[in-house]
Amino acid sequence: MEKATLGGGCFWCTEAVFSRVRGVVDVKPGYSGGKVPNPTYEEVCTGETGHAEVVQITFDPSVISYKEILEIFFAIHDPTTPNRQGNDVGPQYRSIILYHNDEQRKIAEEMVKEVAKKLGKKVVTEVVPFNAFYEAEDYHHNFYDTHRRYPYCRLVIDPKIKKFLKYFPEKAKQI
Repeated sequence: MEKATLGGGCFWCTEAVFSRVRGVVDVKPGYSGGKVPNPTYEEVCTGETGHAEVVQITFDPSVISYKEILEIFFAIHDPTTPNRQGNDVGPQYRSIILYHNDEQRKIAEEMVKEVAKKLGKKVVTEVVPFNAFYEAEDYHHNFYDTHRRYPYCRLVIDPKIKKFLKYFPEKAKQI
């Protein structure tokens, strides 16, 4: 198994999408990329901890590659908007890839270039070494699956899942 740590806005969204990806065995929401140890959600929301809302994905590379994980990641969020995804604003919502080894770094840097060329825009996704992951509070885990009627889920997360299923139907888990 391998790990990928990614932030593309609200972790409820990225967790909901990646939990539906074939080859992904676990997805945990949390915080990474900052300097404050063991931050709380409230602290991260201030934008002062340096942390981003991220997901830590455990995946089987014999089923899905790191590059394929990143292809999905770039398809479900806007990597050209600094510190913002839709109405979620602040450095905690920035686009960030925290690589776990040199191979992941190389793949991430190549993907950033490819996406920028494809979009014809500057990609602001940070590519930085993984340092620490702080798991989010229990009430953030599986948020979408336990709160599907919540307006944020219907207005923001549902379209991201539909986008994933449209562009990557062969990568979706059979439910």
